[in-house]
Amino acid sequence: MTIAEYIGALSENPYFGAGFGLFGVGAGAAMLRKGMQGAMILFRRHYMITLEVPCRDKSYQWLLQWITQKGARQTQHLSVETSFEQRDTGHIKTRYDFIPSVGTHIMRYGGTWIKVDRAREQHTLDLHMGVPWETVQLTAFGRDKNLYFKILEEARQLALKNTEGKTIMYTAMGSEWRPFGHPRKRRPIGSVVLDEGVSERILRDCREFIKNPQWYSDRGIPYRRGYLLHGPPGCGKSSFITALAGEIEFGICLLNLSERGLTDDRLNHLMNVAPQQSIILLEDIDAAFVSRQDTLQQKAAYEGLNRVTFSGLLNCLDGVASTEARIVFMTTNYLERLDPALIRPGRVDVKEYVGHCSRHQLEQMFRRFYTGTDAEANARIFAERVAADGRNVSPAQVQGYFMVHKMSDQQTVLDNVQQIWDST
Repeated sequence: MTIAEYIGALSENPYFGAGFGLFGVGAGAAMLRKGMQGAMILFRRHYMITLEVPCRDKSYQWLLQWITQKGARQTQHLSVETSFEQRDTGHIKTRYDFIPSVGTHIMRYGGTWIKVDRAREQHTLDLHMGVPWETVQLTAFGRDKNLYFKILEEARQLALKNTEGKTIMYTAMGSEWRPFGHPRKRRPIGSVVLDEGVSERILRDCREFIKNPQWYSDRGIPYRRGYLLHGPPGCGKSSFITALAGEIEFGICLLNLSERGLTDDRLNHLMNVAPQQSIILLEDIDAAFVSRQDTLQQKAAYEGLNRVTFSGLLNCLDGVASTEARIVFMTTNYLERLDPALIRPGRVDVKEYVGHCSRHQLEQMFRRFYTGTDAEANARIFAERVAADGRNVSPAQVQGYFMVHKMSDQQTVLDNVQQIWDST
């Protein structure tokens, strides 16, 4: 039998014909499926645009808040996000926000349909936060990246609106800065009464620094500024820095140099990644290091508690790898304990003494607490009586005394000034 006759005989066999037909259908379906997959890949590559935002990115929280307002109303699969909002009275209000849960959601923005995929890796943790690793992926038709620029900018503006008029405090968590506590209502700078001219000089210097980056660049000078406030405790150093941050619309990054586990490398990293428009605050800098003029025994005993070295701090402040566009405030109760290398020009550009109350401060504080036709004359009398005692008094003591007599008449306040010292 020839080959042609053999093939003709097989084709007449009904079993062979059926099997070959099934094979052809299966092969055709497989080829069609592969073709469709390839076509979909090509379509997504050339006619769709995707944006992936991991949870470690700074815009991740902004995007979640934006999705909360724009997308939560368009889906039935929700997760709850509980937060607390502090009112002007100090009371805390519980707030519940519903955001799209883990999975796939469809939402519409500006006439464009967007697929939102929120994924969570249960076996992968964000080591700094201790929570599962998450990503949000947005997919839309078209090739215009401006769509995502608009979304991210809108999300950023929404986040700024939520903190408008407030001061954000940051604390170091691992290698990152995270908001600490509730955003605080900005404190008026006039509410912190310092000696005459001190507040104005610091505020004027800060504003000049912020407005003139080109001046530094033209002269090859590093664009950073260091301030040191020194004086007895309770005189308003930290309170003034908080009020100043609100006045210039900056946040505050609280950095504890005595924190266990803080190394030179981590300190340098934190100084370089501090949020924009923020003040880096190093409180009680004298407690972090002893002077190099002290004994070696004192140094060894102290350095055993802290892995940050004095040279490491100096390099962070003005070394080769130190960042620019930065404002650093340091406070101390004991200026004489600080190493001269730490407070030399270039590391500390402005030093201001914030001390016990002068007559100017006593009068100003009295006027802030008490009003009326007699307040001006009584303020002078109050200042004279407190100063006549001859003892130093801090603004914290005076404010505490006023708080005790906040419902008293002015004459009672004048007649009992001795209580300022009796309560200490």
